[in-house]
Amino acid sequence: MSEKVRTRFAPSPTGFMHVGNLRTALYEYLIAKSLDGTFVLRIEDTDQDRKVEGAVDIIYNTLQKAGLLHDEGPDVGGEYGPYVQSERKEMYLPYAQQLIEKDKAYYCFCTKERLDTLRENADDPGAGYDRHCRSLSKEEIQQKLQAGIPYVIRQKMPLEGTTTFNDAVYGTISVDNSELQDQILIKADGYPTYNFANVIDDHTMNITHVVRGSEYLSSTPKYNLLYEAFGWEIPTYIHLPLIMGKNDDGSISKLSKRHGATSFEDLVKGGFLPEAIINYIALLGWAPKDNREMFTLSELVENFSIDGISKSPAVFDYDKLEWFNGEYIKAMTTEQFAEVAMPYFKQAIPNKELDWVKVASILQQRTTRLTQIPEKIAFFNEQPAYEKELFVNKKSKTTLENSGPMLSAAVNALDALPEWNHDSIHDCLISLAQSLEVKNGTVMWPVRIAASGMTVTPGGAVEILDILGKEEAMSRLNSGLKKLS
Repeated sequence: MSEKVRTRFAPSPTGFMHVGNLRTALYEYLIAKSLDGTFVLRIEDTDQDRKVEGAVDIIYNTLQKAGLLHDEGPDVGGEYGPYVQSERKEMYLPYAQQLIEKDKAYYCFCTKERLDTLRENADDPGAGYDRHCRSLSKEEIQQKLQAGIPYVIRQKMPLEGTTTFNDAVYGTISVDNSELQDQILIKADGYPTYNFANVIDDHTMNITHVVRGSEYLSSTPKYNLLYEAFGWEIPTYIHLPLIMGKNDDGSISKLSKRHGATSFEDLVKGGFLPEAIINYIALLGWAPKDNREMFTLSELVENFSIDGISKSPAVFDYDKLEWFNGEYIKAMTTEQFAEVAMPYFKQAIPNKELDWVKVASILQQRTTRLTQIPEKIAFFNEQPAYEKELFVNKKSKTTLENSGPMLSAAVNALDALPEWNHDSIHDCLISLAQSLEVKNGTVMWPVRIAASGMTVTPGGAVEILDILGKEEAMSRLNSGLKKLS
């Protein structure tokens, strides 16, 4: 096996890329890159029944948006291709036949009906196959093959002793061979099973580190017995802890759709930035050596080490992810935020051109998810209907009686402005409050309500008037005045 570290992300094209899958891809990427190795993408489509149209594109798009760019794969090529299992189909049967010759595998001619009956009559549901064909004579096997009877090829598991392996996270694990079933290697349709293709592909692609969820720990002895049967070097195993979700009652269970969005696409649609998702997912099962939380992808590469991976399950916390997202948004320049937020601006304000950088500047500190934006700024597009009671505000010392005179004075002062910009509007309203000998808020509150029709807005009266422009702003202020009179 090559000395150079080679990891592989090998998803099945069965739909969306969920958080667990994405974390596996991320850790494989980080292990490869932190050790100056190669990150390979392989599409495992041996289960043709579960294949979903368009799922391969989702895999490509997710890896690209997440920044996990592979060095080899179906789309970029490489010296160990093809990188799609169905295109490698012809190579698996000869390997299975080698195992038959070594007495490590055998032909099984049992019909589906026999296997169904076996399952139905079993006292133990996990008992599995009864090894009926394991002891067929060479003559019986030859006759059945010549008669064209359909078959599968099964792995011949040792019936005694134990199989032991080392995992970089969980340490040394031993399993009694009596617990291992004679798993199918080649199915009746000629396709390899997931487990068999996995081993053949990992070996022939020189994969050095196999990273996967801890739910595969129990399958690992089966893989190792195959490696040993072929006389191949066993790769380094890195099993990752489960990702759990919080239930309504405070308990935790394996993360699923009932906990909320669990696919990368759904999280992005939910207003989370890809960089924030990746940063957060990196910490689900890995602890940096210092207590730092914020990392760019290149900083993760610099800081990542296998010995920081935990055995304990990680809990996916949507509130924590939202906090991360807010921090990422705050760290952008206003122009960057405006660019990222543009689809949401246009969703709320489809037919107007505003100064989007100014809109971004009043939103940036108040946004933790991009999907919050349309609701916050919809009043710029169309002022909502509102009751005059909104003009009453204890803190600003405004009442229905004094709001009218304040707004009237503001309308006159603003209308006389030769220039309409943030500073001129601000100075005008502040000097108006001084001349009327009232708090700034006593002038600003009625102006803000009349301009927006809302008590909670991103930005105050000055910012809203500036963004609306003089014509629209004065029209709204005059409407507010009518409402009060």
